[in-house]
Amino acid sequence: MSEARAIQVVLMDIEGTTTSIAFVKDRLFPFAEAALEEFLAAHGDRPEVLAIIAEVRELAPGRQPVEALRAWIAEDAKVTPLKALQGLIWHQGYADGRLQGHLWPDVAACLRAWAAGGVRLAIYSSGSVPAQRDLFGHSEAGDLTPLLAGFFDTRIGAKREAESYAAIAAELRAAPGQMLFLSDVAEELDAARAAGLLTCQLVRAADGTQASGRHPEAEDFPAVARRFGLPGAPPP
Repeated sequence: MSEARAIQVVLMDIEGTTTSIAFVKDRLFPFAEAALEEFLAAHGDRPEVLAIIAEVRELAPGRQPVEALRAWIAEDAKVTPLKALQGLIWHQGYADGRLQGHLWPDVAACLRAWAAGGVRLAIYSSGSVPAQRDLFGHSEAGDLTPLLAGFFDTRIGAKREAESYAAIAAELRAAPGQMLFLSDVAEELDAARAAGLLTCQLVRAADGTQASGRHPEAEDFPAVARRFGLPGAPPP
């Protein structure tokens, strides 16, 4: 059996991989930033919001939570309580139709083909798990969450640390050598490879991604399918 045909799990990043960087940077982030204070005023007594604010106070002692959150937004910091709060704000936007999850046109068909062929699919993003579920549940291609076997965020570990990928493999009860990780970020792929995963860098021209030369490359999901022998691989 070839290495490609041994793939049992495809683990995917979101921004720059399944979804355009512009959607995240220019649509999702400004949406959450604009609604931040109004959301906290309206929902600050909800247990999940209180827990997030407590975590903010712990990570940024001596600062007002809103001040700390806005500073993290300006820095594009991958801070777990910020990501959790953004996810709650986006949830409202997805629920009332103001937001719809962007996917590159090639993604949904490949996910359906891979899942139908017995490959398990999972997401690993710095965005919170609820935010991930909302994006794929309210995507432009419909509700794709039934295709996804797992969602992971930074609560399992940082994306540039090999231990995070080992933990995900353990959670999915999968052998690292039978997992393929897709991302546009070379440093994340380095960490996944160090944990024993197969890797592929998505180099999407529309996102301006620069190939690292350190990993196999693909311009889209059909190219991934062809390169790794995944089910439903279309002809070139």
